[in-house]
Amino acid sequence: MNITDITENDEKRPLVEQRADPYVYFHTDGYYYFTASTPEYDRIELRRAWSVKGLADAAPMVIWRKHSSGPMSWHIWAPEIHFIDGKWYIYFAAGRAEDPWWIRTWVLENSSSDPFCGEWEEKGMLESEWDSFMLDCTVFQNRGSWYAVWAQKRKEREENSALFIAKMESPTKLALPQTLLSVPEFDWECRGFRVNEGPAVLQRNGKIFLTYSASATDATYCMGLLTADDGSDLLDAKNWRKSEKPVLVTDESKGIFGPGHNSFTTSRDGKDDYLIYHARPYADVDLAFALYDPNRHAWVKRIKYDSDGNPVFM
Repeated sequence: MNITDITENDEKRPLVEQRADPYVYFHTDGYYYFTASTPEYDRIELRRAWSVKGLADAAPMVIWRKHSSGPMSWHIWAPEIHFIDGKWYIYFAAGRAEDPWWIRTWVLENSSSDPFCGEWEEKGMLESEWDSFMLDCTVFQNRGSWYAVWAQKRKEREENSALFIAKMESPTKLALPQTLLSVPEFDWECRGFRVNEGPAVLQRNGKIFLTYSASATDATYCMGLLTADDGSDLLDAKNWRKSEKPVLVTDESKGIFGPGHNSFTTSRDGKDDYLIYHARPYADVDLAFALYDPNRHAWVKRIKYDSDGNPVFM
């Protein structure tokens, strides 16, 4: 095994402490880029390293700070970095100092080949079919088309958030209408809060695996899974199969509580897939203040596959 590969010992300890909603992007320049929610929810940081393990010691650089008031001035959450058509983009969620729970999705753009250089320009809000609580946008490419998946409160407002998908007209604009993919329906999706959020995409074995997080952000937080064939119409909800059981849950024996809001990356040779997720090292947290407990750490785990080519996370 290459010394840069993830071992079982690496899986037993946090990769980066006090960084929730971790996102890792392996770029063609050979770097792994890492961004995540900071405990203060006031900025967007970026770090990079030549290996996933190297991210633990990489120095973070602040590339954007929240506004003092108005949109993008509170609850700076879950940034993701992507490279699309020769430019860098960061998708993130933010509220307002005057209304912290007025959460919407925003986009930053950088035309430099190096995201640590150049200017990060605010490109505005990513507008969906209606205006409501919206966060955790991820994007992916399949068969020549770009798609976005995100969490949003439905018009009916029957739950805290549901999952939607749409094609992208451009990196800063959705091609509407959007398709409802999943709503909280099983008990494990409705503990504390009725939540589907934090979607992440893994493409392997002719399938698209869409993980997401469910329930409150305490030890009940867990990961669900939707699956579609990569040749199917991804905008048709009937082509997505939903697991009736969570695929990653609290494991007291390993000291991992409330795992979720993950991303995916690969080993340098592309042979192994890695799950990057956050979890706490303890269960005791006040649900009313769980989002402000700083000890959601980023962890890494090598993914195994069953005989049918489906990922196994536990």
